[in-house]
Amino acid sequence: MIFILSKILLFLFKPIVWIFVLLILAIAAKQPKQRKRYLVCLLIILLFFSNAFIVGKITSSYEAGYPKAEKYDVGIVLGGFSGLNKRNNEIAFNWAGDRLFQTIALYKKGQIKQILLSGGSANLIDQQIKEADLAIKYLKLIGIPDSAILIENQSRNTVENAKYSLALIAKKNPKAKILVITSAWHIPRAKLIFDKQTKHKIEYYPTNFSGSTEFEFSDFIIPNTSALGAWEMLFKEWIGLTVDRIRA
Repeated sequence: MIFILSKILLFLFKPIVWIFVLLILAIAAKQPKQRKRYLVCLLIILLFFSNAFIVGKITSSYEAGYPKAEKYDVGIVLGGFSGLNKRNNEIAFNWAGDRLFQTIALYKKGQIKQILLSGGSANLIDQQIKEADLAIKYLKLIGIPDSAILIENQSRNTVENAKYSLALIAKKNPKAKILVITSAWHIPRAKLIFDKQTKHKIEYYPTNFSGSTEFEFSDFIIPNTSALGAWEMLFKEWIGLTVDRIRA
């Protein structure tokens, strides 16, 4: 039930939904003053949430930095970076694909001995396709040996990523030194969740940074539709972080 409610809540926290609702209210308003009020609110929300500079700076300040270069027994790569390409039934990487690519790079450089793929299905309807199952095929295709791969394909969210991954590592190697690999903006929440479930020290490696450190003049004055998507991502993380803190 919580899983379904979280999906509904995240939908309601999309700026584009607010803009659409205000537009409908403005069209339906019978009084000119009321219609004007709705349109002004719509414009303010649109200009704020479509500003690339504002969301770029806020996201950058929220994202985690790199840990010290060390060697780890297991690198847990959190799911959410891929899906199924139904045209050829192979893995299709999305905007978070850097999570897996950086994990592979860390393995190739000898910084992690094993890769733990953590990800089941976050789909409300289709639970058959497991992300970790798709990813393991890709790792084998590029030559990663079976001995270097661990798989956890039941988790649907970060809480379950931590629960099932840590349980698996506890069975395989209780004293393992662990590195969690995920998107830079996801690390604050991932750290809260993982650190609650283990007494062992865990390090976190950021990937696919979304924030910006440099801006062009157009970022300050020209609305950008990509900024709306960036806000959706931030709201998702902040809501999840708040809920997880309350649970603590």
